Amino acid sequence: MKSTQYLAREPDESGFIHYPDSEHQVWHTLITRQLEVIQGRACQEYLDGIEQLALPLERIPQLGEVNRVLEASTGWNVARVPALIPFQTFFELLASKRFPVATFIRTPEELDYLQEPDIFHELFGHCPLLTNPWFAEFTHTYGKLGLKASKEERVYLARLYWLTIEFGLVDTPTGRRIYGGGILSSPKETRYALSDVPEHQAFDPLEAMRTPYRIDILQPLYFVLPDLKRLFELAQEDIMALVQQARQMGLHAPKFPPKAA
Repeated sequence: MKSTQYLAREPDESGFIHYPDSEHQVWHTLITRQLEVIQGRACQEYLDGIEQLALPLERIPQLGEVNRVLEASTGWNVARVPALIPFQTFFELLASKRFPVATFIRTPEELDYLQEPDIFHELFGHCPLLTNPWFAEFTHTYGKLGLKASKEERVYLARLYWLTIEFGLVDTPTGRRIYGGGILSSPKETRYALSDVPEHQAFDPLEAMRTPYRIDILQPLYFVLPDLKRLFELAQEDIMALVQQARQMGLHAPKFPPKAA
């Protein structure tokens, strides 16, 4: 695991997490800005989830507030975690319908991008779609598969996750839209992902597993679902058989330059 400068905040004896005013201000800046950017760009299922969650604008939400909505809609919860967690813990949480949320928020200096997933990325980027049964079922299935997978197999599953849950697009009756939380929590990538600059490919899980990615750049390629229900359908398929097929076929050539040493 990589190190991080961030430290998750601990709850008090009543379970309440106290954040300083400066961190509430960062949340306010992030959420008000991003709510504007996603209009006309986020898929309707995500927007429905945002409406259900009713995340506060002036302060960082308490996890219990989010849990009440998720439990009522799909039976999910969010779970407080440190800034970075091992793959094993990640899969264990998803397999038990608990989505990891690191209880720290980025500094003003890293307002536009940070590599560690903070509370804004998790709550604003991912939790709205966890109110959707199709998305929730895929995420649950993914966790169960990852829990049983070998270290080598998890690498292929990680690519599938990255190119769907984090950076996925979807075609809708009103046009191409975003559902990936990595995009929806980033103003720059929200605009970029739907532009003519990156490549867009029809979603194919086997191709996604064979596609290298970097976490520190705008993605050169996005996979586009025909509809969000495709994730639910994928959850019913033999994903691990696709992993074995991807391993045999090997990776595609990267569509990005190598990271500078």
